[in-house]
Amino acid sequence: MSYKKYNRIFGIVLDSVGTGNAPDADKYGDVGSDTLGHVGKAYEGKLSLPNLAKLGISNLREEAIDGVPAVEKPLGYHGKMQEVSAGKDSMDGHWEMMGLPVMKPLSTFPNGFPADLIKQLEDFSGRKVIGNRPESGTKIIAELGEQQMKTGDLIVYTSGDSVLQIAAHEEIIPLEELYKICEFARSIVNGPKYLVGRVIARPYVGPDKDHFVRTANRHDFTLEPTGKTDLDYLLENDVHTVGIGKINDIFSGKGIAEGYHNESNMDGMDHLDHVMAEDFTGFCFMNLVDFDAMYGHRRNPIGFGQALMDFDQRLGQVLANLKDDDLIILTADHGNDPGFKGSDHTRELVPLIAYSPSMNENGSLGIRQTFADFGQTVLDNFNVIGSEAGTSFLNDLK
Repeated sequence: MSYKKYNRIFGIVLDSVGTGNAPDADKYGDVGSDTLGHVGKAYEGKLSLPNLAKLGISNLREEAIDGVPAVEKPLGYHGKMQEVSAGKDSMDGHWEMMGLPVMKPLSTFPNGFPADLIKQLEDFSGRKVIGNRPESGTKIIAELGEQQMKTGDLIVYTSGDSVLQIAAHEEIIPLEELYKICEFARSIVNGPKYLVGRVIARPYVGPDKDHFVRTANRHDFTLEPTGKTDLDYLLENDVHTVGIGKINDIFSGKGIAEGYHNESNMDGMDHLDHVMAEDFTGFCFMNLVDFDAMYGHRRNPIGFGQALMDFDQRLGQVLANLKDDDLIILTADHGNDPGFKGSDHTRELVPLIAYSPSMNENGSLGIRQTFADFGQTVLDNFNVIGSEAGTSFLNDLK
């Protein structure tokens, strides 16, 4: 197998870590959103991200993150990416990164799911549906969880994105049953009437509303990719592909040779350490979801910042373990500004950081006009012809 510059590429998606509203944010009601900026302000100058700082996390911004100054000579290259997909969900962002932009808006349900869809869920499961509205997951579980424990009803809810979420207490509705219900839900929202990006099983535990906790047994049942992705092209050309975190769910297992499920961000970093110790030529694609699921949707900037600092500490070890012919690419799939209104994703530009120990220069990659530039760069490196979306920045890395 041949490659141009890098034997291994490690792509890390910091789920929801946006860096300022995108040019089309007005279409989504997200003007003024800035995930990194608002997290920094919440820490009043005490946010400490030394490893991200030296990679240029503030250099890529017009205004530095509070507590994280721009550096004179950042390691490697930095820039931003702009999304062209019609939505701002994780699926849209990841598919676009891998050369498959979602140009037709998926179904959303600002007034809850229609009666015919709910009836199908109730008939299949033999359980009554409660909730059925756009809502924060933690809020609706706190509100309806005790009722579910008494009745065995299904808590169904959505958000501003194209998702159908089903929450269930693990002691009331076993995981196997919850997953079967979600698989059925997936089968009835694949179009043409309803086309939903993700059906998400949201199990939780705890004795009462004050102690309910969502567990790591979450499972995303994602719409299968509507065409080939860069992962497929890589695998077809004998380039080893690894998915860590919800990557496997987002791509329905397609184009992935080796997969790992994350219990948390730190568990994901453990998996990354394990994969980095392996001898292979190929692409490792990882998503760290805690920023989004634990703190962004809950509008918790302090927790979000702590998760960033925890990641930054582990990033230092990753950087130390990189080989000269390794490349690391850090980015995000959308924003989820914990200092913004509502509880949904925010339409933002996302960071783009590329670094290898073999680099002799540093600089700006500018604002990339599509997330697909990421995947096109990976294809270019491994001499694979695949999707036509995006423009490689491989030759800019020196």
